[in-house]
Amino acid sequence: MLDSGHTDRLGRRVTLRPVDDDNWRAVADLAPRDDQRDWVPALAARYLVLTARSEVWTSLAVHADETVAGHVMWGVDDDGSRWIGGMLIDAAEQGRGVGRAAVRTLADWLGGPDGGHPVRLSYHPDNTAAARLYTALGFVPTGVVEDDELVAELRR
Repeated sequence: MLDSGHTDRLGRRVTLRPVDDDNWRAVADLAPRDDQRDWVPALAARYLVLTARSEVWTSLAVHADETVAGHVMWGVDDDGSRWIGGMLIDAAEQGRGVGRAAVRTLADWLGGPDGGHPVRLSYHPDNTAAARLYTALGFVPTGVVEDDELVAELRR
């Protein structure tokens, strides 16, 4: 379990946990708001299949206290950079700071104790909510575009 002590706006502790026998169904059923489906799948189950079939990505369940509130995945690129991907916060949990706490927790862990590893993510340029969140957390666009998404790197 990854726990950096971050909480959401309701005061719930946000932790990242392995997807396991106890939470996989709740993770698979997570769904974004309808207006976000241009950028994320209709259900987080797609991300679970991707990580099961990939040697690069690892899925984590985002918990707010004991409630499964979202999904996020991480991976390590050939150049040693750490990546955050596949974040989906359930529509019922959005606007509460769960996504912000999840990204902060995962970025802290991926960056290492001295912040020595680059931490990157990507988002679609039309996804202005994601751009605002990631910019507020210190991610800066690198100028690189991959699969129609802007790549951003955490500046510490």
